[in-house]
Amino acid sequence: MSRPIILGIVGDSAAGKTTLTRGIAQVLGPENVTLICTDDYHRYDRQQRAEIGITALHPDCNYLDIMQQHLSLLRTGQAILKPVYSHSTGTFEPPKYIKPNKFVIIEGLLGYSTRAARDAYDVKVYLAPPEELRAKWKIKRDTQKRGYTEEQVRAELDKREPDSEHYIRPQRQWSDIVVTFYPPQDAEDEANGHLNVRLVLRPTIPHPDFTQIVHSSDGDAHAAVRLGLGRDMGKPVDVLEVDGHATLEQVNKIEHVMCSDMPYLQNVCDREINPELGKIAGTTGETLQSYPLAITQLIITYHMLKATQIYQ
Repeated sequence: MSRPIILGIVGDSAAGKTTLTRGIAQVLGPENVTLICTDDYHRYDRQQRAEIGITALHPDCNYLDIMQQHLSLLRTGQAILKPVYSHSTGTFEPPKYIKPNKFVIIEGLLGYSTRAARDAYDVKVYLAPPEELRAKWKIKRDTQKRGYTEEQVRAELDKREPDSEHYIRPQRQWSDIVVTFYPPQDAEDEANGHLNVRLVLRPTIPHPDFTQIVHSSDGDAHAAVRLGLGRDMGKPVDVLEVDGHATLEQVNKIEHVMCSDMPYLQNVCDREINPELGKIAGTTGETLQSYPLAITQLIITYHMLKATQIYQ
């Protein structure tokens, strides 16, 4: 029997979850994807959190039992009545009836916090940008879209840090892929379109064979695309790095590895069919092309389509 393929994208507030999710959903086809944000499972609204003195990152501030129950239902193809939390007002809205499509993407803060929840995912991704960069992203988002002042956002970051350390960052250990976007060392202004990406590929799922990339770069530490061995949280991993200045020709080599491994991924690799791959908003609202983001979205999409061979 077929069932939905479920992707988890977990990371701290303003880590880039929505940007990554948006591109993946567009490539898979919006009509094929159900998007769910685990912020909807907050136990308290914004005013109640302030009165109690608890942050949204704390497990006690979320109905994790309901979240994991809903994940289990979605995995078997069953519909749920999902709560709805509005970030614009900080209050709850009427729940929505959600029927899972072919793919379900779950993004949020505490998606891997329980064993039952972790067991529901086919692919687990964790976003881990440098804290300084995440703080800049959060300030920009919350001042422009959520009505906060910069001082309020910085104060909230300080207040949330203990919970980030205790409850959010430890979830990295449960992921199949760790994604870290970071600015080049020689760049004072980390324009999002030129960020590098470091992808930690754990052996928990079978990744594409990128070894030919190693041979093509001949161990050049300055190559725009690099693959090597590393350790993450004490365990051996493969590490794929793509620089923001990588050319389309260099990026195409990575795409060729995946597309040749899975022929029906060809349509995903075709940039004319999927021009939204790697698109990101610039500082002044213009649309930029990020090849590191495109590769990240493509690798995750690869794993979701690969899972359909097993379960659908």
